[in-house]
Amino acid sequence: MSRTFSKGGIHPNDSKISENAAIEQFPLPETGYVSMAQHLGAPAEPVVSPGDTVKVGQLLGKPSGFISAAVHSPFSGTVKSVEPYADLAGNKVMTVVIEVNGDEWLDTIDRTDTIVREIPYSSSEIVARIAECGIVGLGGATFPTNVKLSPPPGKKAEYLIINGAECEPFLTSDYRLMLEMPEQLLVGTRIMMKALGLEKAYIGIEDNKPAAISKLGEFRDQYRDIEIVPLKKKYPQGGEKQLIKAVTGREVPSMALPIDVGAVVQNVGTAVAVYEAVQKNKPLFEGIVTITGRCLPQQHNFRLRAGTMISSILEAVGGIPDECMKIISGGPMMGKAVSNLSAATLKGTSSLLLMTEKETKRTEESNCIRCGKCVSACPMGLEPYLLNKLGRRGMTDELEQEHVYDCIECGCCSYTCPANIPLLDVIRNSKAAVMKIMRSRPKK
Repeated sequence: MSRTFSKGGIHPNDSKISENAAIEQFPLPETGYVSMAQHLGAPAEPVVSPGDTVKVGQLLGKPSGFISAAVHSPFSGTVKSVEPYADLAGNKVMTVVIEVNGDEWLDTIDRTDTIVREIPYSSSEIVARIAECGIVGLGGATFPTNVKLSPPPGKKAEYLIINGAECEPFLTSDYRLMLEMPEQLLVGTRIMMKALGLEKAYIGIEDNKPAAISKLGEFRDQYRDIEIVPLKKKYPQGGEKQLIKAVTGREVPSMALPIDVGAVVQNVGTAVAVYEAVQKNKPLFEGIVTITGRCLPQQHNFRLRAGTMISSILEAVGGIPDECMKIISGGPMMGKAVSNLSAATLKGTSSLLLMTEKETKRTEESNCIRCGKCVSACPMGLEPYLLNKLGRRGMTDELEQEHVYDCIECGCCSYTCPANIPLLDVIRNSKAAVMKIMRSRPKK
């Protein structure tokens, strides 16, 4: 029987119109734009200079703090410049610009298709290799994976949960990865189990992906220590706290982290990246990116190098259709609108979603009718109508008392509101303001 979380959630049309698009290798661009801020935490510090020759996999930026990650070259060629460059939102971030010449990889990277199943490394060696290869979480947050696999003193991991829910509408990159690289995913899961000292792991997959459940089930006899857990199709099933509740029955308290209830959650893409890092010595410089939208004549799942300009991707799929009014990086629920087509993809880029005016047009806002639908839909048990009211009045003390910081910004409240109130917009801004105040307080 499929499992799920208990509080809230919604059932949007999953719109997986690209699910049958097999992974294709995207051609190399003429110029690569490699951001030093491709992860949560401090940006990497560049270690190359203009005029340097680089190979695929070569270190471009070293971590600059505990929460930071190494950045490696997705391209071979010559470094043209190291300077601030506009990202998806138009913000300037330090970027290594590479004039691409061929596709020469470091000799240390194993590029064969042979599955390497034996894991001869210790826990500390695994974590070190993951850090050296710049692996980050590919479920959206891009948190450095080596940090997540190193629980703080006094905390112990009891559950490793691999997130294969992919509950965001339209996204299918994780689905294709599960179908096309199942054993790499399973070995990557075992590597993280060894890093955490665990004997069992779980892979949660929504039951609207029976082919993925079946494909991984084919390896059941070889990987009896990894349980495939079917999950009910319900958004946001892939949220960390919701996934933990569904798989383990444990609830992560307010302001707590998954490790506080003994859980570590990693995305399926992260598991494959861990496999490639530890078993193949391959840094994270490419990923699977879904290019989708009902206005596109053809859907795609590309294996695509980080640092590829968005405009060149759109040109390769036939250009931007006339009816397209918005491009979103990610899914329609939690993704961000792209304001700069000259920006480049990042390690964590999962999708480019092209939407029409009809799909994106907001209906005029009206007064709250106190129906309570937003409360019923909130997977965190919050009261979005109240947070909206407090947020519009700038009542930060009251917002903190109402746990606005627990909002996971899933958008369920806005989706269900019959008055078309932009609840998420107001709550997201209110949360940022409250978190800023909380961080400014002296630590006890």
